[in-house]
Amino acid sequence: MKRSPTKPKLLYDTDYVRWVETTLQQLRDRRYDCVDWDNLLDEIEDMSRRERQSLKTNLVVILLHLLKWQFQPERRSGSWAGSIAEHRRRVLDSLEESPSLKPYLETVLARCYYNARKQAHLETGLPLAVFPSACPYTVENILDENFCTE
Repeated sequence: MKRSPTKPKLLYDTDYVRWVETTLQQLRDRRYDCVDWDNLLDEIEDMSRRERQSLKTNLVVILLHLLKWQFQPERRSGSWAGSIAEHRRRVLDSLEESPSLKPYLETVLARCYYNARKQAHLETGLPLAVFPSACPYTVENILDENFCTE
């Protein structure tokens, strides 16, 4: 957020942690007239955006490693299995904390798969056509701790 050069710097601009602590105290004390509402609303909106972005990032990593696991069986490693398990855990934790993200996960699956497929092609050196053009995994497969890591 850009500030006008004529406006004084706000605490938000100079000490973010102190701004958060101050804002929390103002809200607890119900001193609503003192709250920096513009920045608070921006932060709340960003929280949702960050959660969605984190979910997509973790989903791409899972899909990437599932593809590598499936299409390069001779190169399977504990590292791939560990990565799948870790990112599954992150996604499951996010869904547990925010169940409303489940429909979003299903909505972004195709786009995340598209990105994972391209990345798998680049990382493996296999032709892009080796990897299915549509995601071969369901959300249930993707989140199943026993799927593709045994």
